[in-house]
Amino acid sequence: LRDSLFCMRRLDQVLSSLGYCSRREAVLFVKNGRVKQNGLVLTKADQKVDPHAVTVDDEPLEAPDGLLAMLHKPVGYVCTHDGNEGPTIYELLPDQWLRRNPAVTSVGRLDKDTSGLLLVTDIGPLVHRHTSPKAEIEKTYLAEVDRDLEASLVEIFAKGDLMLRNEEKPCLPAKLEIIAPRTARLTITEGRYHQVRRMFASQGWHVETLHRERFGPYVLGDLAEGEWQMLSLEQVVS
Repeated sequence: LRDSLFCMRRLDQVLSSLGYCSRREAVLFVKNGRVKQNGLVLTKADQKVDPHAVTVDDEPLEAPDGLLAMLHKPVGYVCTHDGNEGPTIYELLPDQWLRRNPAVTSVGRLDKDTSGLLLVTDIGPLVHRHTSPKAEIEKTYLAEVDRDLEASLVEIFAKGDLMLRNEEKPCLPAKLEIIAPRTARLTITEGRYHQVRRMFASQGWHVETLHRERFGPYVLGDLAEGEWQMLSLEQVVS
């Protein structure tokens, strides 16, 4: 997804792109003996290195091929870098991640009132791959609504002809499982604006709470609210 394992790059560029320091500050890192390659102290900030063999303060470089993590987004946080809209999901991530170049961003979004699984990455092609309308990646939500659900909704959502207001195409078939009188699990393969809330609203139900449990092969599990977990790039579905 990023550079090959054997791609040699300038040390100062590597440290800067991974958020450790600026290219100018990399000179101080080297001068203070903080950077090694294969256990040997490096002496020049502009020398070519293999990022997979480099350590800073005796710790391997973090995610040198690109970062992918799963975040448990709490209600009240927005998926934007603009702090004017309220607390942002980026406040929950390590400061060093926010200094990476390319920048770390979310894969798709969850609205302010929705909690649950959100992927964050600095790998542009991965963002496109997971958000393209052609991807049809399954996303599973747990929804609580304002009144008892009706069994007829299962077929309505599954038929693939449900039209949302101001939309020109019907929603793709979705799987609805009613697990309590006012609680349902819904799996969709699209990412339209506020889609789950609008699907229920089209049939007369208001979604009180919404939580994403799964995104493609990734399941939130017992990851605590506001916490993140690094994911292996080997798990990425091509």
